[in-house]
Amino acid sequence: MTTERLIRIFAGVFVLLSLALGLKESPLFVNGNFLWLTAFVGVNLLQSGFSLFCPLDVMLRKLGVKSAGIRA
Repeated sequence: MTTERLIRIFAGVFVLLSLALGLKESPLFVNGNFLWLTAFVGVNLLQSGFSLFCPLDVMLRKLGVKSAGIRA
């Protein structure tokens, strides 16, 4: 598995989990402040789309996960 795929998986899991924990309509509701995590993930994805810098990418590479080699 490559860093690019893992980043998409992590982002999807964090968005869905934070929505489940932050929306009052959810049976898993804990606190509305979990919606800030959703916003953080979205902003991080947006900035990494422009700058090609992603902190998770750096961490995964240090852990030895290979990249697909897609760079602009």
